[in-house]
Amino acid sequence: MSEQRIWGGTIRKLWPTETDKFRGHLLRLDKDARRMRFAHGVSDAFITDYADHMSEMGSIVYGYFSGGEMRAAAELRKLGDVWGHEAEAAFSVERPFQEKGIGTELMGRVIRSARNRGVHQLYMSCLSENGKMQAVARKHGADLHFEYGEVVGEIIPNSPDYFSLMAEAVDDRVGYMLAVLDLQSRLAVNAA
Repeated sequence: MSEQRIWGGTIRKLWPTETDKFRGHLLRLDKDARRMRFAHGVSDAFITDYADHMSEMGSIVYGYFSGGEMRAAAELRKLGDVWGHEAEAAFSVERPFQEKGIGTELMGRVIRSARNRGVHQLYMSCLSENGKMQAVARKHGADLHFEYGEVVGEIIPNSPDYFSLMAEAVDDRVGYMLAVLDLQSRLAVNAA
């Protein structure tokens, strides 16, 4: 649940107005982490454009926050104009926060969100050398196969039920309160 402190931070869903947090996280990724996340090298301009269009693409983004900064992200993107049969998942974790289980926790939130939107096939793709992403996918029961130098993972989420819907709704409410508290603390610092 979002209110639970995880490794000194919290996990919550980003709101459409928080593209700056997503952008800041992606810009802090080093060259290799960017390549692992996007399957090729990307510039700061690419990342800025990508993050700025997060809400327009209909993505659901979960973030791990520590020390007031977003340090990891997991995205659920619909494939097509509306939520349907298939969707795509991706995540990134800044180097000092890797190997702590944060990616696994974030991926669990993405799978639940996919489940609650009626997604029947959730895809993840990564470079063949991205063993960390493959390990997270395996922890969530992904079927992995190699295609043209990449690994594609397929996860079949369960059908939504009362408990999965309620868990996401509770997380959203708590996440909203955390976002408001974060905003208030930033406003207080700026006013001082």
